[in-house]
Amino acid sequence: MSSLQLDDFTDLIERPDAAVRRDAEARRERQSVPPGALGRLDELGEWLAAAQSAVPVRPVERPKAVLFAGDHGVAELGVSARPAGSATELVREILEGARPVSVLARRLGVPVRVVDMALDCDPGSLPEDVVRHRVRRGSGRIDVEDALTPEEAEAAFRAGMAVADEEADSGTDLVVLGDVSVGGTTAAGVLVAALCGTDASVVTGRGGVAIDDLAWMRKCAAIRDALRRARPVLGDQLQLLATVGGADLAAITGFLLQSAVRKLPVVLDGVVVAACALVGQRVAFRAPDWWLAAHVSGEPGQAKALDRMALEPLLDHGVRVGEGTGGLLALPLVQAAAALAAELPEVPVKTDEPQETAVE
Repeated sequence: MSSLQLDDFTDLIERPDAAVRRDAEARRERQSVPPGALGRLDELGEWLAAAQSAVPVRPVERPKAVLFAGDHGVAELGVSARPAGSATELVREILEGARPVSVLARRLGVPVRVVDMALDCDPGSLPEDVVRHRVRRGSGRIDVEDALTPEEAEAAFRAGMAVADEEADSGTDLVVLGDVSVGGTTAAGVLVAALCGTDASVVTGRGGVAIDDLAWMRKCAAIRDALRRARPVLGDQLQLLATVGGADLAAITGFLLQSAVRKLPVVLDGVVVAACALVGQRVAFRAPDWWLAAHVSGEPGQAKALDRMALEPLLDHGVRVGEGTGGLLALPLVQAAAALAAELPEVPVKTDEPQETAVE
């Protein structure tokens, strides 16, 4: 029996400070640019103020991109444009600075942290700080077997919590959260379909590197078969992650929930993170108040999950690559909102009271 009590998150997670948000709204009404003229930037600035419990809002100065990595056994079915077990290559390219997320992170001055949860490689082939939280080598083929044992699911979930604590304790003030996986969008589709009560075809997308029609049909069939295995365990979110998730998805879910406990704002990247956020919402209904949806990835499962959580993406540029790329594209918008909310001058209050005149 698991010693991890997910119900505790419901009590531990509070909403961002509503009184501070009202103060931020009042301050915005006094500033030189009329309220509403900056569109969603107004809303973003007020959200940040509430998350920070500070008016004026503090600048976002220590953001970090955190990417959880893993291979998924379901990729053996040809549901991805990349070969099964090849997520390690993506991780190496990120570490070498050769992926889009690496380029953007350099340009923005944002550190990138990669956390290996279930890559299909020898752990000795990657740096120790990348592999130290690994739970297993690859996750099971979810259409016919569980992704993880219950013990592995708990270990992965706790690893995600530990990473959130490490980031909060180190002074990170906002996280861009992404995944590096092969087969991960298939597992994400199963979670979204199961939690939204919909069919496989509704959530099956083409992936970061678009697959052809035959691969899409294989992916749809894999999600359909895994969905049959997911439905009986919907009432137990940790068991759901063990059955049809994976070590990286369990860790992302743990990270999201513990970040909300620690009042650490998180920008969600693509469909894998959105699916984990949907699991997190099922655990603690207030948790999504600490998250921002970065962008529209084009994955139908992401759109379904974000709609269920009432999260509206900030950007729609057709970016499908994943790995936190869309999240980093949204980061300057968040930083701009903070700067505008803090630095626009307030208009002096006019008074209609008559001036007193001196009596001779």
